[in-house]
Amino acid sequence: MPRRDQNELRMRIVIEQPVVGVRHSLQAGDDQPLDPKLSGAGEPLAFDFTIRVGPGPKFFGDQVRREGPERRFVYIRIGQLAGDPSSPWSRRMKIDIHDIEQDLLDRAAGGGVIEISVNGTGKDGTPACATVRPAGRRIA
Repeated sequence: MPRRDQNELRMRIVIEQPVVGVRHSLQAGDDQPLDPKLSGAGEPLAFDFTIRVGPGPKFFGDQVRREGPERRFVYIRIGQLAGDPSSPWSRRMKIDIHDIEQDLLDRAAGGGVIEISVNGTGKDGTPACATVRPAGRRIA
């Protein structure tokens, strides 16, 4: 799909209640951490990036990953994968974006930021990983 048929949208993933002292980052490409951050006292971590959205909607961009014909998601890297070799964790969160409501996409095209909040701590008290369901989506 030609880029001229795609809208660039701003996105933000907010990791609420991250495990203190554990590094998180966006995944850039297949194996590079991008914008690593850690929470010193449990404060949320925010990651900003852009995606492109074409008709369908179809999702594109450096942070967009695919699984099958429809599923599109963004990875948050954790611990060793986020560039901390001393971390006991080597994990990723998978945050779906293919199911973002059309209303949010339309509003973001008008200049807003789609903000997706997720819980950063699993039920066992360790960093959340695998597919993490959004706690909320909104225009910021």
